[in-house]
Amino acid sequence: MRQRNLYLSNVPVEEALSKYFGALDGLLIPGFEEIPVEESLDRISRKAVFARCCSPLYNAAAMDGIAVIAEATVGARESSPVILNESEDFVFVDTGDPIFSPYDAVIMAEDLIEVDKADDCANGEKQLKILEAASPWQHIRPIGEDIVKGEMILPGRHRIRPIDIGVLLSGGISSVEVYAKPQVAIIPTGTEIIEFASMPLCKDLKKAPASQRAAIIESNGRMFEAIVTQAGGKAFRYNPVPDEYELLKKAVDEAAKKFDMVIINAGSSAGTEDYTVQVIRELGDVVVHGVAMKPGKPVILATINGKPVIGTPGYPVSAYLSYETFVAPVLSLLTGRRHLSSQKTEAALSRRIVSSLKHREYVRVKLGRVSGKLVASPLARGAGAAMSLARADGFCVIGQNSEGIEAGESAQVELFRPLDEIDQTLVVVGSHDPVLDIIADMMANSGSFAGITRRQNSDQPFSAAYLASSHVGSMAGLLALKRGECHIAPVHLLDEETGIYNTSWIKKTLAEEKVSLVKGLGRIQGLIVPKGNPLGITGISDLCGASNVRYINRQKGAGTRLFFDYHLKKAGIDSAAINGYSREASTHMAVAAAIESGSADAGMGIASAANAMGLTFIPLGEEEYDFAVKSDFLELKEMSVFLDILKSPAFHEKLRELGDPIEAYSWERAGEIVNV
Repeated sequence: MRQRNLYLSNVPVEEALSKYFGALDGLLIPGFEEIPVEESLDRISRKAVFARCCSPLYNAAAMDGIAVIAEATVGARESSPVILNESEDFVFVDTGDPIFSPYDAVIMAEDLIEVDKADDCANGEKQLKILEAASPWQHIRPIGEDIVKGEMILPGRHRIRPIDIGVLLSGGISSVEVYAKPQVAIIPTGTEIIEFASMPLCKDLKKAPASQRAAIIESNGRMFEAIVTQAGGKAFRYNPVPDEYELLKKAVDEAAKKFDMVIINAGSSAGTEDYTVQVIRELGDVVVHGVAMKPGKPVILATINGKPVIGTPGYPVSAYLSYETFVAPVLSLLTGRRHLSSQKTEAALSRRIVSSLKHREYVRVKLGRVSGKLVASPLARGAGAAMSLARADGFCVIGQNSEGIEAGESAQVELFRPLDEIDQTLVVVGSHDPVLDIIADMMANSGSFAGITRRQNSDQPFSAAYLASSHVGSMAGLLALKRGECHIAPVHLLDEETGIYNTSWIKKTLAEEKVSLVKGLGRIQGLIVPKGNPLGITGISDLCGASNVRYINRQKGAGTRLFFDYHLKKAGIDSAAINGYSREASTHMAVAAAIESGSADAGMGIASAANAMGLTFIPLGEEEYDFAVKSDFLELKEMSVFLDILKSPAFHEKLRELGDPIEAYSWERAGEIVNV
């Protein structure tokens, strides 16, 4: 049995890069090839390219009209027009026609007057009258006006654009020498990893063999494949290699001989079956194993056969960060593309981030500009939280020797998304509902979406608008609105004394603010249980003292949790009697997923979540899911798009689809604005 790997180092990122590039010095030799110009889009020129001919190749007419001898038109004016005879004084030309001596000017067709046909020349040629003299070389493009033979068209190491292709051809260039695409091997590893095509359908998963039930779809290799291709390389992805030493060694040895660069995904950590670093040591040299970054610590920087070999961790976020930090700058030298750092900006954090002094930490954030201030809301921090990477607008980078950043403090953010899109984004923080994703999709397509009526004060169509939502619960959303960290706080908070939703909570939390309530949806809350309700649950009382019923709760401050607690109180049930009361999920869909997977037997949620997962739903009552908004924000054009969608038949039709087979929503007052 092979020994467990331990981290050999905790090298700071900059030091790790410096060591690695030192080890690669003289080894990274890019290849080059000559290709037809028309196939050179996005390729990188090896050296400067010089024109082989002039453009235009000859003196050319710049207008439709006639070519004339400028001197012969001297004196022409409205009171004393000059008559010109075809062939003798002019020839007809179209734009682009060559202009030959003795002609040295062009008069536009719209400045010509035809002489009566009876006065035409005897040989049938035309006579034309002009009212203004032509100046020498007017409306003529002289030879070499655009490109002069011998002039540099493109510099070396230039990424060729569509316009460059046109200029190269105009300059007489038929082929261009470019950096060859480096061939990059990508080796996913892990016995638990399977190809997507081999994955059983979700409904058949419980019936599948144990080995397949534990399987993880191979996705990191596909991600690397796409990034390498986008970066100008040629990716070759291996089928997943099981955690068997000799099989991994064979794959890595073959790849290091055949390809220009090798990326090995997973197996770089400290597990008993993490063989990557041992294999690399046997075949080549390990420069660094273990870097002071989080996620991404167990990265391996190595060489085999003089080729760069990088081992990345298996968790998706760790894998991505390892690529961006270490693979990308190495690949840029092989492709000739300049490695550009992400655009950076400053943003105020919506909540505190605690970090370790041992690592540089990358925290995924959503961004939005609220009252002129850019606000960053942290997302899930786990290295395996791939969705947080897909949803993120950027990374907040916390230095290695920092313990974190307090809420409200400014932090540097590396952007994934352009700032102009972020500036057109409504920031939504509060209670979760799947309809927020539907609204976000419709807003992104609002420039052309049918069925949305523009507000009457709009004199032109809106450009695209965006919506970014963070799911923290109703109370946390109201507090974020109070602190100026969002535009909209979705809420469904029941006042136990009055039985009225939302208004009293808004007044209490934002007493000093001018706030409006945008009416949203009526939605059904209830218990979500497995399909067919195998435990025969009929209501909350069946959860009390039942050790065989595993409940999953929502987080503190969530309206759904308050709704559940309200019903517990009405029934006189102590929460301590509920098995699983302390187990929390942050969204309705997370509750439904836990029940569908068999890890929970019941949870409070909305009907649409049960519908989405094909689960059974036990209704307990209707609630009001509304949107708290500072009144000033109602003037934002993005808010107008949001309100229009709430009222639109197209949105209501999508709500009907979410209500199959259980009615999930009502929308009679959707979009109505109530002053609080």
